Amino acid sequence: MAGHSKWANIKQKKGKTDAARGRIFTKIGREISVAVKSGGPDPNSNPRLRDVITKAKQNNMPNDNIMRSIKKASGELGAAEEFEEIVYEGYGVGGVAVIVYTLTDNRNRTAGEVRHCFDKYGGSLGSTGCVSYMFKRVGVVVCDKTMSEDEMLLLALEAGAEDMQTFDEVFEIHCDPGKLSEVADSLANSGAEILSQDVDMLPDMEVSPGEHEETIKKMLDALDESDDVQNVYHNAILTEDEEED
Repeated sequence: MAGHSKWANIKQKKGKTDAARGRIFTKIGREISVAVKSGGPDPNSNPRLRDVITKAKQNNMPNDNIMRSIKKASGELGAAEEFEEIVYEGYGVGGVAVIVYTLTDNRNRTAGEVRHCFDKYGGSLGSTGCVSYMFKRVGVVVCDKTMSEDEMLLLALEAGAEDMQTFDEVFEIHCDPGKLSEVADSLANSGAEILSQDVDMLPDMEVSPGEHEETIKKMLDALDESDDVQNVYHNAILTEDEEED
């Protein structure tokens, strides 16, 4: 997992167009809906909803949007939409393992869109479990480098984290998914600047797609552009795109 940087992916998404930002809000809105359905509209008694609200704020989603999503999901604004979670697994070109998490109100539409993305870029969908065994579900807290590596490591261990990775711009703290909020809150209360917190699927081993890198990037982008797709996880080693002035 040494080369996997969640922050690199977050930066790339945040740097995209307003249309892409709108898609992020749509996806978070669906997460809020599912969280409310499973545990109620009160974040104080619904940890899953509390985590999604934190994610929404870290993505600069307006409070009005957040509250409207909660009220919509709880039925205050009429009949609430029903979303079903479906996970797809498969391979991209170059042997890259890909997991696609979706929330959809139309499984036939979503299956067609996901399959089209794989087929268009030379990939292939597989059966459930064909690649997920290569990944580990982990809580990831990304912190800005406002302190030394030793100081952050000590805080992370005291907060109950399991591992920490250091990158050029950030520290990435790994923990049990069930302790994500607890670890993030502890770090924040100790002075760490939290940039993001989320549950990720980290690959046990990464692969280089070589000459197929651009094709893999296009496939991942195409999947991410679907409103039904919540998250796309992969084990490819990809170079970061240069930021435009």
